[in-house]
Amino acid sequence: MLSNVETAPAGATTILLIRHGETAWNAERRLQGHLDIALNAEGERQAAALAAALAAEPIDRIVSSDLQRARQTAEAIVRARPAGVLVLEQDPALRERCYGGFEGLLYSEIADRFPLDFAAWQARHVDAALPPGKNLGESFRQFFERVTGAIARHAAGHPGKTLALVAHGGVLECAYRAALGLPLETPRDFKVHNASVNRFVVEEGRLRLVSWGEVEHLRQVALDDLP
Repeated sequence: MLSNVETAPAGATTILLIRHGETAWNAERRLQGHLDIALNAEGERQAAALAAALAAEPIDRIVSSDLQRARQTAEAIVRARPAGVLVLEQDPALRERCYGGFEGLLYSEIADRFPLDFAAWQARHVDAALPPGKNLGESFRQFFERVTGAIARHAAGHPGKTLALVAHGGVLECAYRAALGLPLETPRDFKVHNASVNRFVVEEGRLRLVSWGEVEHLRQVALDDLP
């Protein structure tokens, strides 16, 4: 069980916001977005370690993005508990940002194929449109409004409960910005780890950060695996 965690005030909703485990595309810095990529072997190990760390924590409800990398991570959490204790729900509103024509490309390839769009993305032009691809891209502002709205909706529907929301790096970034009031235009100067636990509470409709980037459970398994 993860320790040294602040207890939420009575009546507040606790949210464990979790990023999915690693995929092969994460490892090679290939942009996924809405493309449905599975966990790799390391991601499966991370998901199992995460599930073991959370096995004794009270969780009333678990919801994941419907993309399989998030769903597989959430399924590991469910399997670590007695059958029927948790039932996994899926919500497409918790998906990663859709990057349109950027999806499936390495960062270097995006810069070569779409230099102006890439420059706007790197400069954090939050309302910039993305080039079309298999999927229709979202501006960062559209994405932020989608995912923060989804988090607020889940919290409002379950006051006083503990929710595990299993999602993506961009979703975690949006929640972090919302909780700390960071402008969308500022650079992301904080890390978003695969299979990390990030704790928030929602009180009177406001998101508050409690703990960010818990990954000790991943390092502990790595130490245990040493000969």
